[in-house]
Amino acid sequence: MKNYVYKPKGVCSRQITFSLEDGKLHNIRFMGGCPGNLSAISKLLEGADAQQTVELLKGNDCGGRGTSCADQLALAVEQALKD
Repeated sequence: MKNYVYKPKGVCSRQITFSLEDGKLHNIRFMGGCPGNLSAISKLLEGADAQQTVELLKGNDCGGRGTSCADQLALAVEQALKD
């Protein structure tokens, strides 16, 4: 299992951490942001296919910011998959 740390841009959360194993997401954690929503995202995506997660969440917008915590997670996972 490989662990990743990502510093999001344009959102309330300050850091996103997650692990990838065999193309599946694990241990997703957001530091800062909306705790209820981000905790739910983390639980819903535990064990999810990483590429499908990128396709599902990429481009999700929060309040006209042009991004969201979910979008930032998608960008982080996409970057990790390229490594």
